Amino acid sequence: MTDVQELLLSRIRDVADYPEPGVMFKDITPLLADPAAFTALTDALAEIVVCTGATKVVGLEARGFILGAPVAVRAGVGFIPVRKAGKLPGATLSQTYDLEYGSAEIEVHAEDLNAGDRVLVIDDVLATGGTAEASLQLIRRAGAQVAGLAVLMELGFLAGRARLEPALDGAPLEALLVV
Repeated sequence: MTDVQELLLSRIRDVADYPEPGVMFKDITPLLADPAAFTALTDALAEIVVCTGATKVVGLEARGFILGAPVAVRAGVGFIPVRKAGKLPGATLSQTYDLEYGSAEIEVHAEDLNAGDRVLVIDDVLATGGTAEASLQLIRRAGAQVAGLAVLMELGFLAGRARLEPALDGAPLEALLVV
C-alpha cells in the first residue's frame, strides 16, 4: 500500500449499523476535513484525469460533486454535475436505472457535453455500479466519449466492477482503495 493510500484509508471512519443494521458505512467526512488528505485525494484523482486524456469531469450526486469539482479545477478541465431527476433547470438528458428495490433516474444538461469531449466520471464509492453505469450511458447518449471512471473506494464484495466492465467498453476503472 502506498503512503497516499494509507493516508486516505486512515481518514475514513467506519460507522456500524448505518444507515440500517448490518451495514458498515464508510464515512469520508474525516478525510474531507483533513487538508493534507483531501489534497492528496484531489491530486491522485487529477492525475487520473490527465492520464486518461479527459477533457471534462462528471461528478455523481452528491459526494461526486465534492470530489469531482476540485479535481476538475486541479486538472484544468470542465466539471459537469450529474443529478437526480428534477434538480437541473433547462433541457436535460435523463437515464433510468434499476435499484435493488425499484428504480431511479439521473440527469445531465444536454448542452454541457459534446462529441469532442472525453469524460472521466468521479464518485466516492463504487458499490453495485448502477448509478455509474447509468452515467456512462448518459455520457454516450450526449455524444461524448467515456474516458473512464475513478473512485475513492471500491466495495469489492458488491461486484460493481464486473457489472461496469461491459458499459466501460475498455475504458479504465480506477479505484484508489479497494475494501
